Amino acid sequence: MSSSFLLRTGARSSACRMSVQSTRITRNPSLAAQTTLGRRMQASDTKTPRGVPESPKTTGTAESVATTELGATEISELFPPGSQPAAYECSGAPVQLLHRAVKIYQPTRNTMQSGGAKGEKWRIDWDTLPGAGRWENPLMGWASSADYMQGTRMSFDSAEDAIKFAEKQGWDYYVQPPTVKRIPPKNYAENYVYKPNKLRIARTK
Repeated sequence: MSSSFLLRTGARSSACRMSVQSTRITRNPSLAAQTTLGRRMQASDTKTPRGVPESPKTTGTAESVATTELGATEISELFPPGSQPAAYECSGAPVQLLHRAVKIYQPTRNTMQSGGAKGEKWRIDWDTLPGAGRWENPLMGWASSADYMQGTRMSFDSAEDAIKFAEKQGWDYYVQPPTVKRIPPKNYAENYVYKPNKLRIARTK
């Protein structure tokens, strides 16, 4: 019984192996055929789809050169080289700004400030001028809140940059010359120097 059972199980296992091998052999050619068919379809499908526009072909003929030159002349007529439109033409700013003069100046140092770092910049301000559209309260000297440019503050590195910006915006401007800083010589021994006249500050004679 044991020998016959072993023979039967061996036959079954060999049959199973043969069936598995046969299925594997039959599957591999089909997969290979599918992959080769896909490769053939990809190689033969060289036409562009209908929805995609084809790129224009440039042959270099006289007609194509003429159309290219015509487009270049049209662009040069619209935007001639070296010319730049003024900023107020396309900025959307109100027309009332063109009737107001601006002041370009270098602000002085604050009395509570020891350093002069913030006094090197140049500023543009809408000064209170007759007919400039800005007025002040005669009691306090404050600018009226109806002026929508009173809170505007623009700083520039130099006076030339501020002038160029004002000209590009179409504003009338005037430049206030900067004040010359005079720093008198100071030393500690000056407090003890004898001065015959009356001293402005109480010092030791």
